[in-house]
Amino acid sequence: MMGKIDHSAAGAIHAVQKHALIGKALAYLIAGHHTGLPDWYREPGTGGQTLPERIENKDHHHLQHALQGKPPADILEVSLPTTHPCGSPTPAPELMHLWIRMLYSCLVDADFLDTEAFMNPDKAQARLHAYNLSELKDTFNHFMARKQAGAKDSPVNRARNLILEECRTNAALEPGLFSLTVPTGGGKTLCSMAFALEHAIRFQKKRIIVAIPYTSIIEQTADQYRQIFGNDAVLEHHSNLDPEKGSGKYRLASENWDAPIIVTTNVQLFESLFAAKSSACRKLHNIVNSVIVLDEAQMLPTGYLQPVVSVLELLAEHFRTSIVLCTATQPVLSGRVGTGQNVLKGFKNDGVRELMSDSDNLFKVFQRVTVNMLGDADERHEWDKIAEAITTQRQALCIVNTRKDCRELHGLMPEDTIHLSALMCPEHRSQVIADIKSKLIDGESVRVVSTQLLEAGVDIDFPRVYRAFSGLDSIAQAAGRCNREGKHERGDVLVFNPPKPPPPGIILKAEQAGKEMFRAFPELATTLMPRAFRQYFSLYYGRLNSFDVQKIMALLVADAPQLNIQFRTAAMRFKLIDDKSQHGVIVRYRSERIDSNPLIDQLRYGGPNRKLMRQLQRFSVNVYDKDLMQLRNNGLIENINGVWVQLSESAYHPVFGLNVDATLDYYW
Repeated sequence: MMGKIDHSAAGAIHAVQKHALIGKALAYLIAGHHTGLPDWYREPGTGGQTLPERIENKDHHHLQHALQGKPPADILEVSLPTTHPCGSPTPAPELMHLWIRMLYSCLVDADFLDTEAFMNPDKAQARLHAYNLSELKDTFNHFMARKQAGAKDSPVNRARNLILEECRTNAALEPGLFSLTVPTGGGKTLCSMAFALEHAIRFQKKRIIVAIPYTSIIEQTADQYRQIFGNDAVLEHHSNLDPEKGSGKYRLASENWDAPIIVTTNVQLFESLFAAKSSACRKLHNIVNSVIVLDEAQMLPTGYLQPVVSVLELLAEHFRTSIVLCTATQPVLSGRVGTGQNVLKGFKNDGVRELMSDSDNLFKVFQRVTVNMLGDADERHEWDKIAEAITTQRQALCIVNTRKDCRELHGLMPEDTIHLSALMCPEHRSQVIADIKSKLIDGESVRVVSTQLLEAGVDIDFPRVYRAFSGLDSIAQAAGRCNREGKHERGDVLVFNPPKPPPPGIILKAEQAGKEMFRAFPELATTLMPRAFRQYFSLYYGRLNSFDVQKIMALLVADAPQLNIQFRTAAMRFKLIDDKSQHGVIVRYRSERIDSNPLIDQLRYGGPNRKLMRQLQRFSVNVYDKDLMQLRNNGLIENINGVWVQLSESAYHPVFGLNVDATLDYYW
């Protein structure tokens, strides 16, 4: 006796029998529309059935039983389109996985929406509808006009106006790949939005997606856009804002990115582009015909750079998506990149168009610092010597590579020295940074020791900055916190070799490439000009072991002409951040003006909701697996409605933040 008919298997079998190779492509979609895109062959540890296993018809006879229900002939005999995939009679192997995944996105989103319209019409009615981008552009232009009218006339502000006008003018260029190379302080967040709006309207694109590598600055970027465009026009989507715990239009838009402006992370964007689950793939068809701004493009993950470059080029060539690589430290991503067997197949030469006509001259206008080495590139400096040097300054910032280095150096500094690291929750950091800014403005003595969290998106202005050796791009980011407003003729950036190198890995390779720049090209390195970064990234990429550490391209492309594609395995391997190794912990932080404890009580007794989770995000600290285990074993955290929350008051220090070392006496 036949049990419940597997309708997805029946549909997949019919597609293969009726339409041969193209039916095989459809079979991936049909068989996986609930369970996710399957693999073609079995890989150890992936779980789930392969496509051949799903369409095996010897035992279950799903198709025959489904046919007994007499489905309409116009479904069984439907004609396939006569056009080729993406208009190409011989599509490149790299294209097929993305083409199938885009079709899958259309299917599963339509399935979700159709079911929702039938089962829950009120919910369907509440979904966001298309915004008029022309109205948003008018709102933006009014905002920028007011901002420019209130700015004093200076070489820097004139340069910012020039950047803005060039972005608006060059929005008329045909869609494709662009770079926006703007010096730190040049206003790239607003100028890239100006380009995106003008370009989207001119070429009838549907939405703007801004992807940012740092979760620490996503909220401030989204808030800046919300202040301009209004709350409902901007969707902020990342791991700290879980749509499953949200409500209303926010959660609905998060499911499929049906909003005019999306602010998200590189993790959300790229892991979705290589996803297999229906929930993660729903949004993909809404990436088509959009403008994507990749902020801090030098932070694209090097170990996944080959699949990332490949998918970006495919989006631009075949899915009407314009992409802007936006940064002050533009990486080398065109042509053949790297050495030996480890070579990146980059964007086509001349395929990426720069939006600035004279980046070198812009950088000269914004060049407000002098970069010098403490000693030579190979001379290491003990922390006590660095502490002595910083202590001689009334106002100084020192940025180091690790939290351990930050604690060690801070312990050697005068008692009033300020500590900053990601173990402090965002609310704590914001209050400390506000205090730093106040002291700087008032001319008070202020010395800060920080990890790299101050290097991006923080508008802070020291006359002197010390930077432990790292990649040249990180040194440039640190320099952006020095003499930012041009109050001094020149600010001082001093680069030093810390007592010990970082552990083996990406940071060490970046440090080695940075040192090589200072040895081989000392004058060029200290200019922090665009050509210095072209040289630096050539050196850095030449040191990398692989641009595709998980062999993603082989899984998706090797047998693509036969449509033998490993969707599930590729999705499991494409993890920019191991989501199983990082966990958010809500901390009990209180100050004179704010206290997280009442919010934690709301979480305990009322459960999570969008407004509450947005508020609690300001009190979240990310920790690794081993840290979470220590915190649990020591009884310092508890799980409240699926959220990890600090239990012991003593686990959060007013200076250093969360004590992940789980030794309560560490800070005292």
